[in-house]
Amino acid sequence: MQTLDLKVPPVAVVLVTGALMWLVARTVPSLDVACPARQVLAAATVAIGLVVAAMGVFSFRRAKTTVNPMKPDSSSALVVTGIYRWTRNPMYLGFLCVLLGWGTFLSNAPAFLMLPGFILYLNRFQIEPEERALTNLFGEAFLAYRTRVRKWI
Repeated sequence: MQTLDLKVPPVAVVLVTGALMWLVARTVPSLDVACPARQVLAAATVAIGLVVAAMGVFSFRRAKTTVNPMKPDSSSALVVTGIYRWTRNPMYLGFLCVLLGWGTFLSNAPAFLMLPGFILYLNRFQIEPEERALTNLFGEAFLAYRTRVRKWI
């Protein structure tokens, strides 16, 4: 099923996941979890996520290649430096951290159940098609990079 491949912008997936987390937290309030410094912890996790994602964007900009996740076949450079030495998908990892922070702020255990769906969706409909395109564009260089660096962390 390739109908969803690269069709939904990852930011939209983040927003939908965040909305679903909020809806779950509102629907199942009896499963709220007490977290003493939840606002500080949530803000710190969101901030880390934003920094990680921004580092990915910065690395792409420095390499003068596209940041558009909907058109990986228009990439002009394989970026393997900076944060890309530790994760192949820092922007998506950053989005996941933002959602973790949102879940912490909501302080509702079932809201976190949306995160595996977020990861599965991005893996299947965003990352796999991106990696196919990068393999076509950069061949052995991308395959070697893929063996050295993990998909998420």
